Amino acid sequence: MSDLEAFQYHALEYDKWFDNHKIEYDLELKAIREFLPKDGNGIEIGTGTGRFTAPLGISLGIEPSESMRSIALNRGVNVIAGRAESLPVEDGVYDYALLVTVDCFFEKPELVFKEVYRVLKTEGLIIVGFIDKNSTLGKRYEKNKHTSKFYKDANFHSVEEIQKKLVKIKFGNIKIVQALLPADINENVKIEVKSGYGDGSFVVLRAQKLDTSPDT
Repeated sequence: MSDLEAFQYHALEYDKWFDNHKIEYDLELKAIREFLPKDGNGIEIGTGTGRFTAPLGISLGIEPSESMRSIALNRGVNVIAGRAESLPVEDGVYDYALLVTVDCFFEKPELVFKEVYRVLKTEGLIIVGFIDKNSTLGKRYEKNKHTSKFYKDANFHSVEEIQKKLVKIKFGNIKIVQALLPADINENVKIEVKSGYGDGSFVVLRAQKLDTSPDT
């Protein structure tokens, strides 16, 4: 079963995760809001069931799975069919683009980041939320992914890997925050969102489009 088939046939199961993990979900939203512009025209790539698109008020969602789109539509999201590697939108029209925990499903993340670069206005922002593969949760997901219908073929990335790919495509002015999820904490560490990375499993990286001619 491919990644898309897993999300197509198990969309409700995927969506229910957010209800069953409210602490993690709320922290992820909080971390993303640290960098999300308060206004402007935004697009989410890999909208899924709209769990981020809807509460964050993002203008448009792109999602390849029909089942996931159906749930997102019921959530009031403006979502259309499309794949991240070939976005069905015009050049230079968005102020920001959001990608949340989808990087691990891209066969060639560089192609996706180039597409994001294309659809952003000059100085537009890319905001990438992901599970750091070097984190507590990232290591757990990697170890157990063979048992997961969703993450079986996932390729998790480190913060350094994501940064390197974005810089190559001429994104810059990078800023990073991290959410310390329940998996990360102990008696001396509280659940929180803070700057940097290395302590929290969920990382949000924001970068700015610097130029109009990415490297090929």
